[in-house]
Amino acid sequence: MNNMENNLYVIKKNINNINLSHGKKPLLTKLDIELTERCNNNCIHCFINLPAGDMESRKNELSTDKIKEILKEAESLGCLQVKFTGGEPLLRDDFKELYIFTRKLGLNVIIFTNATLITEELAELFSHIPPRELIEVTLYGMTEKSCEEVTGRKEAFISARKGINLLLDKKVPFVVKGVFLPPVKDELEKFEEWSSTIPWMDRRPDYSIFFDLRNRRDKKNDLIKKLRLPPGKIVDFLRRKKESYFKDMKQFCSKFIGPPGDRLFACGAGKGSGCVDSYGNFQLCISLRHTDTVYNLNKGTLKEALTDFFPVIRDMKATNPDYLVRCAVCFLKGLCEQCPGKSWLEYGNLDTPVEYLCDVAHEQARFLGLLQEGEKAWEIEDWRKRIDVFINSD
Repeated sequence: MNNMENNLYVIKKNINNINLSHGKKPLLTKLDIELTERCNNNCIHCFINLPAGDMESRKNELSTDKIKEILKEAESLGCLQVKFTGGEPLLRDDFKELYIFTRKLGLNVIIFTNATLITEELAELFSHIPPRELIEVTLYGMTEKSCEEVTGRKEAFISARKGINLLLDKKVPFVVKGVFLPPVKDELEKFEEWSSTIPWMDRRPDYSIFFDLRNRRDKKNDLIKKLRLPPGKIVDFLRRKKESYFKDMKQFCSKFIGPPGDRLFACGAGKGSGCVDSYGNFQLCISLRHTDTVYNLNKGTLKEALTDFFPVIRDMKATNPDYLVRCAVCFLKGLCEQCPGKSWLEYGNLDTPVEYLCDVAHEQARFLGLLQEGEKAWEIEDWRKRIDVFINSD
């Protein structure tokens, strides 16, 4: 094979003859880009969507050239993977142009989509220039009726299945995901049976079950709260396959459980990764939009954010007394979805405990035998022993 082979879309290089990281650890390995907040669906649980025709949002979205500039810098920093998400990313008129540009840079592409806007032209494009990562399609119901109840759009089911069938016809690799909401709660078995027929599904589909609130703090938040399952129902859902659930949880608890201390960021957000929102704000993750934690790429660069700004944010410590006496010393941190992004969405700050998430984590811990009824995890001193007993149980 020649050291370099060119074609219309990509440059191929012999991996044995190049230094992928130029002798240095990449500053950026993966990047999420929220191309738009607009969506052609209006799902009852969605924390971000704006109407497809929202002209104010469209006017303020990053230009094609600015997105290309960001992508070029990402590649120069060592990035290997870009996720296009939204809203519905296929709503962008320049999606095809941006996709080809990204692949020509040599970046693998993940696409989060509802599949309703996948045309024969796009399916052909994905077949001819593969994204190199599985496209992730969320299907919001197995019937026209249930899908309409979730998405607020009568034609959502038919157009989604049409898009999915185009991907199948063109043999474009993809997986499907679901949501656990009242309109579809009786369709799980049917959904999983159907999903198992998709060639690239090697396990059960993922589901959205923790529904984030909208950072716009509008009236829709009242609806979203009502859609949340009681903690006991969440645990029932998670343990549907009891044997595999216990096996997975033993492995998880052996690695990721224990008190986080007073540092707010116990996750990997902002370490070699980040999310660019529709308007050019570079965030540690897609949920965290607190004005003090986002970096404006219209005034700076990815590199400046990753080297100067994000490290300062990641070193932030909690000051909320309630957080310090509870979350900071709670050994269920690995089981709990609590994080600065969740606090921001719920309360507009970074360190207020989210009671719903706390209740779910405690319910799960009781089912696993890590807690007894009435115990609070932040009061437990022998938690290491409890974890060891659980991991080594039959």
